[in-house]
Amino acid sequence: MQELYFYAAGINYKKTEASIRGQFAIGTEQYSALIADAKQAGIAEVMVISTCNRTEIYGLATSAKALVSLLCSQTSGSVETFNQLSYIKKGAEAIDHLFSVGAGLDSQILGDYEIIGQIKQSFKFAKEHGSIGGYMERLVNSVIQASKSIKNNTQLSGGTVSVSFAAIQFLKDHVENIADKKILLLGTGKIGRNTCKNVVDYLNNTNITLINRTEDKAKELADELNLRVGSYELIEHEIKAADVIIVATNAATPILNKEQFINSNNKVLIDLSIPNNIHPNCKELAHITLVNVDDLSKINDATLQMRIDEVPKAKAIIAEHIAEFNEWHAMRKNVPVIKAVKNKLIAMQECDLFISCSNSHHHVTNTCDCNTRIQKVINNMAQSMRKENKGGCNFIEAINEFIAISAN
Repeated sequence: MQELYFYAAGINYKKTEASIRGQFAIGTEQYSALIADAKQAGIAEVMVISTCNRTEIYGLATSAKALVSLLCSQTSGSVETFNQLSYIKKGAEAIDHLFSVGAGLDSQILGDYEIIGQIKQSFKFAKEHGSIGGYMERLVNSVIQASKSIKNNTQLSGGTVSVSFAAIQFLKDHVENIADKKILLLGTGKIGRNTCKNVVDYLNNTNITLINRTEDKAKELADELNLRVGSYELIEHEIKAADVIIVATNAATPILNKEQFINSNNKVLIDLSIPNNIHPNCKELAHITLVNVDDLSKINDATLQMRIDEVPKAKAIIAEHIAEFNEWHAMRKNVPVIKAVKNKLIAMQECDLFISCSNSHHHVTNTCDCNTRIQKVINNMAQSMRKENKGGCNFIEAINEFIAISAN
């Protein structure tokens, strides 16, 4: 049987544009199918993270190639394209990468705390579908704990730097009298909700119309913030009337394109979707300003330098959690040996010759006493192996210790 290794393979904002990342986005149906095919591909454990900035697959496999093939089997992007733009990490490097992602150190906007929620969601889905075992469960839980410690003990996620807030900053800097403009928000999922609340809170604008395919979701947010709900059937009318259009939908293809704005007034379009839900050709119109998540991530916030200064603290916390995980993993490898030694000691205490020797030393034992002594020996052996695994010598030392304490 081939040995399994922990791998990470992915693409992110560093080498790919939003349009390319969109080719490798994984939705719920694709994720389910991917997990179902994993075991047939010889992959013991697997998890996928798919966000606007990255698609990554993590797993215990015989090779990274198996993980890449599995991922691309469920995407419109090809293995060839993925290999040209991807990064492959193995073992300690892959572990370190996952911790960095979970902490927001690898995010397009440094310290983005939303990523850990996405990791939790992806992990939960994978676990519910049976693709998470003891190794990855311990690893991801360690990543979550490290992220929480960084959040509580550093300012890495301090301030208000996020894609949704960057959109607000862009409007504030580029649209005069933004508080008076008519704003149309398409999509009221998590990103849409956050952006909408930021518009109300930071731009003092409540002249917002919400449209969502599921109208009840739009109405719920509209009631909460005292905003207007538009009809999806009348979307062209709403587009024409708006000064600013923010799109936070999850359509597979663009829902807005150049033809809809050829004869319109000046408009600002903000695309928060991956893949792009506003066609890039809208930029060809002189009276249209279009920005997407890649453009927004370049906006520098006053808190960015503060976050950069916190990176060493975050890395120190990560190092502690990685050391704890590695210690757990090292001891996990010793579990079969420790169990075998314990079984051998139990067999010894039941051996007539051993009982006879114990009685000859005027020492009468009961089962409870022996079990206590065995557990003490096993605990001592585990501690010794944690410091230095000496193979069979640990076994011999445990036998000698058990005999010694049984004779006293």
